[in-house]
Amino acid sequence: MAGISPVTDFYVIATGTSPRQMRAICDQVDELAEKNSFKSYHRSGYEGETWIAVDYVDVVLHVFSSPARLYYDLENLWGDARRLDWQSLPAPA
Repeated sequence: MAGISPVTDFYVIATGTSPRQMRAICDQVDELAEKNSFKSYHRSGYEGETWIAVDYVDVVLHVFSSPARLYYDLENLWGDARRLDWQSLPAPA
């Protein structure tokens, strides 16, 4: 997103199979972020069932239900952004 959006450098987009799993994903990311000195500044939709967004300033995490991910289609909306294959990135030191 860097150079395309003034809002953030990265979007992380994920899908949960249930509201409980979506919240668990957000909770786990929060724990990992805190261990690495990142703080979430805002969380929206945590009690909902379709979309949770967590703002870490440089990174915004979006966790969707499957129907909501298809409906909002952020990958297409921001289709000109460079994609990163996180599985091929080197592990942090």
